Amino acid sequence: MNNSRINTCNIRNLTQLGLLFSLTIVLMMVESIIPPIPAMPVGVKLGLSNIVIMYTIFFLGNKSAFTLLVLKSLFIFLTRGATAFLMSFFGGLSSIIIILLLLLKNKHLPYIMISVYAAIGHNIGQLIVSSFLLSNLLAFYYAPILIVSGVVMGLITGSILKIILPAMKRVSLIK
Repeated sequence: MNNSRINTCNIRNLTQLGLLFSLTIVLMMVESIIPPIPAMPVGVKLGLSNIVIMYTIFFLGNKSAFTLLVLKSLFIFLTRGATAFLMSFFGGLSSIIIILLLLLKNKHLPYIMISVYAAIGHNIGQLIVSSFLLSNLLAFYYAPILIVSGVVMGLITGSILKIILPAMKRVSLIK
């Protein structure tokens, strides 16, 4: 492969990653302005930006997904502080690791199933950080609520990803 072809591929990947990072930020902002649902437990979020991370794993690869996770977490650090950074990074890292393990086992799992496991993994990663920050295991009493919310939110984000994929194919973001 000649250098101009390599540079074109790198520029395209960098451009896509920049657009996906921008979309991640927009989705985090949209999620922050959605009024809380009264019956929703404290700390439970939709996780809309995680749709972008899943898309990135599936179509741009692991390296791009980890890069996007780091960028997202650094943005959170700059806007919300160190605790939010740790929660975002380790929740996202847990989620990505679970997705990769699932894909190693079976590359043909439905997006919705992967999304549910990833959401639960994200919540477990955040519980681990919480227990570390609080210096005790009391955070794990919240695990049942976060596991149930992970299932529900994973179903929602996985369904959204499945719905938007045809549109992304039409605008040539997916080969």
